[in-house]
Amino acid sequence: MNQRRHRDFVETPDGGYVTSEVGLAVLENPLLNKDTAFTREERESLALDGLIPPVVETLEEQAGRAYAQYGRQPTDLAKNVFLSALQDRNEVLFYRLLGDHLREMLPVVYDPTVAQAIKSYSREYRRPRGVYLSIDDIGGIERALRNVGLGADEVDLIVASDAEQILGIGDWGVGGGAGIAAGKLAVYTAAAGIDPGRVIPVALDVGTDNEALLNDPLYVGERHSRVRGERYDDFIDAYVTTATRMFPGAMLHWEDFGPSNARRILERYTGRIPTFNDDMQGTGAIVLAAVLGAVRVTDTPMREQRVVVFGAGTAGVGVADQLRDAMVRDGLDRQAATRRIWLIDKPGLLAEDMPDLRDFQQPYARPAQEDVRGLGLAEVVRRVSPTMLVGTSTVHGAFTEEIVKAMAEQVDRPIVFPLSNPTDRMEANPADLLRWTDGRALIAAGVPVSPITHNGVTYAVAQANNALLYPGLGLGAIVSRARRISDGMLQAAAEAVGGMVDVSSPGACLLPQVENLREISATVAVAVARQAAEEDLARVELDDPIQRVQDTMWQPKYRRIHANG
Repeated sequence: MNQRRHRDFVETPDGGYVTSEVGLAVLENPLLNKDTAFTREERESLALDGLIPPVVETLEEQAGRAYAQYGRQPTDLAKNVFLSALQDRNEVLFYRLLGDHLREMLPVVYDPTVAQAIKSYSREYRRPRGVYLSIDDIGGIERALRNVGLGADEVDLIVASDAEQILGIGDWGVGGGAGIAAGKLAVYTAAAGIDPGRVIPVALDVGTDNEALLNDPLYVGERHSRVRGERYDDFIDAYVTTATRMFPGAMLHWEDFGPSNARRILERYTGRIPTFNDDMQGTGAIVLAAVLGAVRVTDTPMREQRVVVFGAGTAGVGVADQLRDAMVRDGLDRQAATRRIWLIDKPGLLAEDMPDLRDFQQPYARPAQEDVRGLGLAEVVRRVSPTMLVGTSTVHGAFTEEIVKAMAEQVDRPIVFPLSNPTDRMEANPADLLRWTDGRALIAAGVPVSPITHNGVTYAVAQANNALLYPGLGLGAIVSRARRISDGMLQAAAEAVGGMVDVSSPGACLLPQVENLREISATVAVAVARQAAEEDLARVELDDPIQRVQDTMWQPKYRRIHANG
């Protein structure tokens, strides 16, 4: 009998649950609680008579009431708090509500509203969610993970963050790690049906350099500066070693690490275990998906693109990596592909003789003999005549009318992606980009943008939202039990997303819409699983990956619950 245990209950082959919990313990378990939807038989069996109102409601009726309650919340932060409380009480109802209104609620449960919730985490502390691991107690890592109550084959995904670089707001300590990991997993479940009973959010508390937190008497994390160097590396290694030994089938997802650690950690473990960094790989892959659509419009192959990336941090270099690899797949050698990408950061165009280059920036630094060190964006565009301009700088208005028009004079269909968010940090307004290029620009933004009408044509602006890609990637890795996440699997995910839109009509969107995330994630998962099998990275046979993906996707519906004995 194929059974899966979720903490204090067992899933049976007929899709029901058997639990030893009764009474208030059932109502306090968010994976078991149905609130008013328990049947008469379940109430008697589970000793719930008199503990809930007598009416028996459907999930649909409950979701309608919850949506009305959600709508009465006065602010986005209040809506985030309401949804968090609902998730703490009733996981099925939470995910049903989120799934029914995904486009509306995604910015509330994750970026950008989760940043507000993170800032108030210690002061508004409610029910803990996940595992808190401290660098001051490395020996307690195994004990903490064991206390989750899940066995070796009962965990599919672990999202961990040390909260150094949270969503553009920086270092927010233990609250940032806990909030961002839980929020990311909520998207994984809502978008790709990853079972919420088989995931673990992890806050890696290595201290904080945020003095406001250190001086806040209510701060709930370790009260010392952020630990770095060998002690930090030992802590991360202890976490990886313990987590992979205890849960050998789990994918490890890294989220919102600082640039000095993100790439180094990923490169250290990527060849050994299934591991993924969304800020680097996810951002790069979803931008690649949009680029592939734009390239189909321009009919200019990847190997002939000239790319300027404004903002050479973790995300910007991650985008550059994916575009470089796409050029290599299109026939260039690695060095030639790298030379077709120009990266600009705060000091200007990156060059080999520039001091304080980060290790991950160095491959893109221009040779000293080019004598271009420190050139600004306008001059680089003038000299390079790029076909593609990507913004990950958070510098509002950096793509000026002069710069964009200079680019458009040299390129018939300029590809311009102002990806920074929120809106007040975008490098350019998409409506301005269309006006400055007379509708010729091919655009993807980092925030949702309403359709824009220019000269009688309505343009649908793509949102380069990582949620279009990483949930399906994770699902595909889980379905295939992938040994690791390969470049080929990332490429397969990007091509699957990009292939879901028809870019042939005027004003067509370069990416699919967020409303269809479940469908998108399933399509991506199938492509990723097939690629894993093709690369001999799958640890299970995949005779029918389409059906396997459908069977794996958890659905927010109530199960029959029986008392054990």
